[in-house]
Amino acid sequence: MNRTKLNYSIDLVLIILFLIVAITGAVMYFMMPSGVPRGRYQEYIGITKATWTLIHNRSAFLMILFTGIHLALHKKWMCCVTKNVLRKEDTDCTLE
Repeated sequence: MNRTKLNYSIDLVLIILFLIVAITGAVMYFMMPSGVPRGRYQEYIGITKATWTLIHNRSAFLMILFTGIHLALHKKWMCCVTKNVLRKEDTDCTLE
């Protein structure tokens, strides 16, 4: 797999994981109020709060992992851009 396809695949996975984390977080925050006596046995669309939490936490962990991979793949680019931003003169940086 070439680098462009790898970057695209990782970015696509990150978008999907972000959406999962955002949706599960919103469901838990807005649809399942805290402090209810039933606690983790609350259900929304047939899924318990414990399951929503599990999906949310695991997706967040995977998102952290893939973000680290994403940053590692773009390390040269980030260093180059940072150097160019901090310099007063415009110089090109090679990104082999």
